[in-house]
Amino acid sequence: MNIFILNSGRCGSSTFIRACSHISNYSAAHESRARLLGAARLDYPANHIEADNRLCWLLGRLHQRYGDHAFYLHLQRQPEATIASFRRRSELEHGILRAYRQGILMSDETAHDPTQLAADYLHTVTENIRHFLRDKSHCMTLQLETAQNEFPHFWERIGAQGDLNAALQEWQICYNAS
Repeated sequence: MNIFILNSGRCGSSTFIRACSHISNYSAAHESRARLLGAARLDYPANHIEADNRLCWLLGRLHQRYGDHAFYLHLQRQPEATIASFRRRSELEHGILRAYRQGILMSDETAHDPTQLAADYLHTVTENIRHFLRDKSHCMTLQLETAQNEFPHFWERIGAQGDLNAALQEWQICYNAS
């Protein structure tokens, strides 16, 4: 079974994958196929856990390829903290917010207040993911703020094997922090 960590970015997906690296019966990666096109973009190996915030723009294709035969986790963080993290990372000049502003909204950097832009992006992505998950049998939501407590439930749901204690220790480290 494949597992997809659907998220907006700036919500702990790097840490999540570090925790998953202690699972022995799944491979785990962060944005491992982000630069690929066509069928190759979603050609993940079997029994693989993937976190990639760009998947929120490929949900139709993800459904077509994996449908209800995968496990989907919606990784979230408090909206204010996510928005602040986007602002600290200067995501307005590069990254997903720039792509959202220029490619989706067709605006330049002066058209929108950066905080409102980040909030609009976050709302859009969150609703895209919620809509996608509405008919999925194998899914859950996990909050970054309580991830260390919720991660064992995820571990159990996917039948993970490995070192759960080492995985839980990863939640003490902020990877890719802004």
